Amino acid sequence: MTRPCPTRPARAAALLSLAALLAACASPPPPTPPHELGVAVPATWSTPTAPATNLLPADWWRPFGDAQLDRLMAAAFVGNFDLRAATARLEAVAAARTIAGGPLLPELDAGFDAQRSRRLFLGFPFGGGGVPSSTTTTFGLSLSMRWELDLWGRVRAGDAAALADQAAAVADLAGARLSLSAQVCRAWFTAVEARQQLQLAEATVAAFRATADDVQDRFRRGLRPALDVHLAATNLSNAEANLAQRHDLLQRAQRQLDVLAGRFPDGRGELAATLPALPDAVPAGLPGELLQRRPDLVAAERRVAAAGCRVEQARAALYPRLSLTASGGTSSTELEDLVDDDFRLWSLGANLLQPLFRNGALRADVDQKAARRAEALAQYGNAVLRAFAEVENTLAATAELDARRAALAAAARHAAAARDLARERWQRGITDFLAVADGQRQSFQAESALLTIERQRLENRIDLVLALGGGFAATAEECQP
Repeated sequence: MTRPCPTRPARAAALLSLAALLAACASPPPPTPPHELGVAVPATWSTPTAPATNLLPADWWRPFGDAQLDRLMAAAFVGNFDLRAATARLEAVAAARTIAGGPLLPELDAGFDAQRSRRLFLGFPFGGGGVPSSTTTTFGLSLSMRWELDLWGRVRAGDAAALADQAAAVADLAGARLSLSAQVCRAWFTAVEARQQLQLAEATVAAFRATADDVQDRFRRGLRPALDVHLAATNLSNAEANLAQRHDLLQRAQRQLDVLAGRFPDGRGELAATLPALPDAVPAGLPGELLQRRPDLVAAERRVAAAGCRVEQARAALYPRLSLTASGGTSSTELEDLVDDDFRLWSLGANLLQPLFRNGALRADVDQKAARRAEALAQYGNAVLRAFAEVENTLAATAELDARRAALAAAARHAAAARDLARERWQRGITDFLAVADGQRQSFQAESALLTIERQRLENRIDLVLALGGGFAATAEECQP
């Protein structure tokens, strides 16, 4: 009896081992060379900055010293739906990367089949009654493998592109978290300022009403003309209109906080009594460090790298594809014979496919992928310039806002002194009520403007933290889930 050649399984194993050497796992694509960016990166910022002794912490808002803000931030990180969507996008990209890297290893399929059939023998003179027939039952157990040898790196390039996409999605999630923390801080300070503005409006209405009653009393006694009554009533009515507006603004601000935290916007959350003091200056670092400190720039750079890998993938598609196939198993009419070596079946095969004519589609795909990479590179350069501009603008605005705050504080003091002096002179009959009405109005406006500038200074600090990348600090290679 002729036995199967014993060297065939050994040869198959050797062939598969050789193929394994050609199918190494893809590695992350290298960073985009700086000279390709086309943006001149200065050594320092044009505005003097604080020494960069350390990076911003991930919980960069804690120096504001507001425990209620800390609790709101924790709730937003759990309940915010935009952050949930960003997390889901990362999970989808991670799954896509697994799909892209699947062909790097063989595809294995196991199968079991059972078949029962009846066959009729028509026209055969076997005699007897009825039509002669035969009924058979067969069972099969199989294991099949298919593997494309990635000779030119097409599959590895696709896997590397998916890996870069995954790194970009990680950076996007970090950017979404940073953006959410900035939105929560802005909305919180807006709501706190709105509450202080409401309290100021209530005090103003009370003061204007007291003044109007005083004027009305003097008018009834014939001490003041009707003009004073109308001026006092005008101030009171304007103050009441402003009070109603402040009520609406506070409710809107509180509902925005609820939305950011992912809860029903009833606008009933507790707020801090006053705006916090501005913390110490944040470390701005160097312009070149911004490319690794901002998650949106890291994501943009990784998309350039992914586009470059897809160019390589398209080029590799121009060359032949070599695939290996193998299958083995058993087949028998008896179920217990499926584990018997005498009933085994096997096959080995190889397939070589070379594209010959696709009407220019493959080369056009290379051109398309190259154009996509050029687009991603241009978007990356534009994002870098915008990031530089945001940092420079917020750094410059810091000094301007400090100057405005000092001027408005002085204006508020002078306006209060002028208001009190005008009222005193009016009560003594030295001046008319017009100076009193104007003094009260200007004092209220100055105090309101001072509250607004305090909130704007805090928002500018938030903008600076956001422009610097917050607590995110990772290189393109480190940005892996």
